[in-house]
Amino acid sequence: MKVHEHIFDRIALPENLFAAWEEFRKGKGSREDVQIFERNLETHIFALHRDLAAQTYRHGPYGAFTIQDPKQRRIHKAAVRDRILHHAVFAALNPVFEPAFIAHSFSCRKGKGTHRGVDALERMLRQESRNRTRPCFVLKCDVHRFFASVDHAILLTILGKRIKDDRVMTLLGELVGRFGDGKGIPIGNLTSQLFANVYMNELDQCMKHELHLKRYIRYTDDVVVLSNDRDSLQNLLPSIRSFLRGHLRLELHPRKVTIRKHRQGVDFLGYVLLPHHRVLRTKTKRRMVRKLQERVRVLGDAEDRADTIEHSLQSYLGVFSHANAYRISQELRNQCWFWMNE
Repeated sequence: MKVHEHIFDRIALPENLFAAWEEFRKGKGSREDVQIFERNLETHIFALHRDLAAQTYRHGPYGAFTIQDPKQRRIHKAAVRDRILHHAVFAALNPVFEPAFIAHSFSCRKGKGTHRGVDALERMLRQESRNRTRPCFVLKCDVHRFFASVDHAILLTILGKRIKDDRVMTLLGELVGRFGDGKGIPIGNLTSQLFANVYMNELDQCMKHELHLKRYIRYTDDVVVLSNDRDSLQNLLPSIRSFLRGHLRLELHPRKVTIRKHRQGVDFLGYVLLPHHRVLRTKTKRRMVRKLQERVRVLGDAEDRADTIEHSLQSYLGVFSHANAYRISQELRNQCWFWMNE
């Protein structure tokens, strides 16, 4: 295992903090808190640098709000100063851990993502079923309250296996420990995406190199395993549960463990994969239409109404293009035409 020293300056030097600011600011320039920070940008960045260099940095409190996506989620938002640091930490640490991740981990990684994850699973289904000439069974499971259950001590131990820089580990202890009571990482942080992959990579390595699974894929805490034998998947579950409990202090969601035949449809990342085609999950379609309707209501009689609706429509049609969704695409086009011309 390759270890890394002298990482602290990659985070704390002013030029790296300014680079993190530029990355953080993308798409957020109109937000009030970002504008206030930007008015005295150099003063804020150099003050952050001094706090980091003196090891007196303390993470500020989080603001919290709830979103519906589609289930209710509690999002925690840090102050601008802290979010810039999260970007700097991510930029420094992601190259350290990225080479260790398996190819079929798709969450929050450059060149990966939702659609590539769905495409990869579809290829696996064809391979395991030998182009639909033999049975194919699919084990799907996810972790119960994953983000709220990440154990701080375990996470820091895993991070410390590769990071041999005491100042960085002290900083990570501050970032991780500022949220929760020994458990949990906030969904709203950029670093939480990296920490989630680092944490669940322990399971990935077990599944690939100890259990020697060939058809395995993961997106955050959603795990999928394929086999032509249902019993082998059923017999695999105790090993997964045991590893999660013993090594990561996590539990599988009791109502989200299924073993299904491929021909029954595989529900993954908003799509349902069937032997000869792919469709959008019904809940996904309803949520997208509802969000578009809500956006139209908010716009009212705004002058940019048509442009905004068209932009949103093209975004949704991009999602539809990855599935057999011609009819709903046409219905949505017609509805948007009506909204733009009413």
